[in-house]
Amino acid sequence: MAPAEGTRPRVAVSSCLLGAPVRFNGGHSRDRFLTGELSEHVDWVPICPEIEIGLGAPRETLRLERSADGPRLTTRRTRVDLTAPMTALAAERAAGLTDVDGYVFKAKSPSCGLHGIPVYAGEDGPADRHGRGIFAAVIAGALPGLAIEDEGRLRDAVLREAFVERVFASARLRALLAGDWRPRDLVAFHARHKMQILAHAPAAYREIGRLVAAAGERPGEALAREYDRAFRTALATRATVGRHVNVLHHCLGMIGEALDPVRRADLAEVIESYQARRVALTVPLALLRHHARGAGIEYVRDQTYLSPYPDTLCLRNHVPA
Repeated sequence: MAPAEGTRPRVAVSSCLLGAPVRFNGGHSRDRFLTGELSEHVDWVPICPEIEIGLGAPRETLRLERSADGPRLTTRRTRVDLTAPMTALAAERAAGLTDVDGYVFKAKSPSCGLHGIPVYAGEDGPADRHGRGIFAAVIAGALPGLAIEDEGRLRDAVLREAFVERVFASARLRALLAGDWRPRDLVAFHARHKMQILAHAPAAYREIGRLVAAAGERPGEALAREYDRAFRTALATRATVGRHVNVLHHCLGMIGEALDPVRRADLAEVIESYQARRVALTVPLALLRHHARGAGIEYVRDQTYLSPYPDTLCLRNHVPA
């Protein structure tokens, strides 16, 4: 069983991305990746803030307008200010989303958009395109450790893989901390995630290691809170080719003595090919898993780094640019 299996993440999502006919024109924005491959492995928590504050579908379009107190959400034609109900809903929703592992927002929406939303200077004024949707901004501010993206950015292979990796890691940690865990359980969890953390944030790898080393000396609630923050922050840091190469060599060093010189040289050569951007990350990972299993090196075999999410998602098949 791959380390990522058996833990099913909960992911909040803009309802229209799952095919619900809740958009301003009465249509939807069904996303093929979300409703296809990913839906087989996660439980969705659909949310449409416009519908939840009482707007219908179809409805008048919305937009953001600049004000001294920050962007305001208004109807485009009748200029009804919906900022207060949308903000209140977002705060209420955020309080109930502490058990989700990620959120996929609808891009370009004045309520749910994360990036580049136009903010207009009055009824007829020009717009700058650096805004964030009112609902999304509150959620992101209230849940800073949550993996969030919009469906547009998830079309990028690197961003998609990073988001899904964080979602599954969050689900595993949530499952641990929701149970009757002991310090030794957290130590075991961390041991399985060491290489995954190292691939993202080497400095955090050392910091979290010191935290876990003193696990038995801390009150459980404080320890869980601090580990959760550090773990999520580390995985939010983008993994690079260089950091992946570092981890691959770490793993090679741990299984190297169990390999004959030819197999050891073959694996080192494949790692070099990945570093030179000639092959995808899946190639050295497949060899590492094969050799770790064959040699019975359990520490390497059980690292979540080798299978951070179900392999059927095929998210590491791209050759890095």
